[in-house]
Amino acid sequence: MTQTTLHTPASIAYLGDHQPLPLLADIAVRVAVTITKWQTRRTSRKALSRLEDDMLGDIGVTRRQASDESRLWFWQP
Repeated sequence: MTQTTLHTPASIAYLGDHQPLPLLADIAVRVAVTITKWQTRRTSRKALSRLEDDMLGDIGVTRRQASDESRLWFWQP
């Protein structure tokens, strides 16, 4: 059984009035987000390089585009 939560105006206002994170926590969150982005890019690019031509066509990507994208380093957007 799932439970749904109603967001009252008071609870929404509370969420908007939050205190900023302490500096160390803010840095830790930013590092975690960056590492997650890098991992996602690496995984996605590796998967893209393994797709067959008909699958690439289904998503509108040429073999050349897939190859170019898969050669990028994980930190490159």
